[in-house]
Amino acid sequence: MGIKSFQGARKQQNNATASKALKVKDYMTTELITFNQNQSIQEVVECLIKYKISGGPVVNDKKELVGIISEGDCLKQLSESRYYNMPLEHDNVEKRMVRNVETIDGNMDIFDAANKFLQSKIRRFPIIENGKLAGQISQKDILKAALELKGQNWNSTTKKSI
Repeated sequence: MGIKSFQGARKQQNNATASKALKVKDYMTTELITFNQNQSIQEVVECLIKYKISGGPVVNDKKELVGIISEGDCLKQLSESRYYNMPLEHDNVEKRMVRNVETIDGNMDIFDAANKFLQSKIRRFPIIENGKLAGQISQKDILKAALELKGQNWNSTTKKSI
């Protein structure tokens, strides 16, 4: 006689149970180091080193995003200043910042944001709410979100309960 296997009655899976979608605004950094257009590149470099960051948003007096400055932008200035023997103090953020800044919506799904990072090769995206800088999401923030989800279902829109 063969072996019979009995697992018992199976629990019915409820596909209608949807978990809360993971949003960018839940993982974005809201306390940012920001720069203004009149700051010197030397000040920016000092801040980047002091706070161990690779760049930051440039805002005006109304906290509206006007650009972004990165380590790479500062390196270009340092290289040119050494080549042309120009002092660092004569260059400011306005001359070096990137003006056409791509932003993302704070309500975007965290996994869609991860995909956007992969497609764009950008390291950080500012988040704008009501015309003002509300925060910033970085690749590191996405990785932190992934660690928090370790062992859970990665599908953020339909979590099945067993």
